[in-house]
Amino acid sequence: MRQAEVTRNTSETKIQLTLAVDGTGQQTIKTGVGFLDHMLELFVRHGRFNLDLVCDGDIEVDAHHTTEDVAIAIGRAFSDSLGERRGIKRYGSMLLPMDEALVMAAIDISGRGMAVVELDIPSEKIGQQFDTELVEEFFIAFAREIGATIHLHQIAGKNSHHIVEACFKGFGRALGEAVAINQAAPDEIPSTKGTIN
Repeated sequence: MRQAEVTRNTSETKIQLTLAVDGTGQQTIKTGVGFLDHMLELFVRHGRFNLDLVCDGDIEVDAHHTTEDVAIAIGRAFSDSLGERRGIKRYGSMLLPMDEALVMAAIDISGRGMAVVELDIPSEKIGQQFDTELVEEFFIAFAREIGATIHLHQIAGKNSHHIVEACFKGFGRALGEAVAINQAAPDEIPSTKGTIN
């Protein structure tokens, strides 16, 4: 089974999580940041992963450290779960509508960590704790830790909540596709180099 446990303790956050890549969308998520919890629940549900995550972060300062460190921990758990990436499809993409918002999410689990996030989110904050600039920070941290190229491009949208929700739902779907086992080549590393690192 492709699963991992990650503990990350710093002076800013303390995180404990368990991830199962081949799940059903079940989750227990407690970061102390309500909007982040909601987005992670959507990501897990649409990717059909299982995730138990608890984070005790310095949210009295702001949600930055919690958001970034949670992304690092989840990215590390995926990286550990996938091992040498044998048998995965590697690529995934989704064009996801959320009411008036439309976002394209794409991922290549290439070993090269980078994120290109092009969003025009009208508000600077969603809820009382979540700065919308943290959306990009989340995906940058996740991409670096798992070793993947991630693209998120907003095609339409005026409602900040809808735009960000489309990102997390679309990314969950795209990642779910990328980590799925290629039944035509279940033992192959999907690279002409013979390795993904």
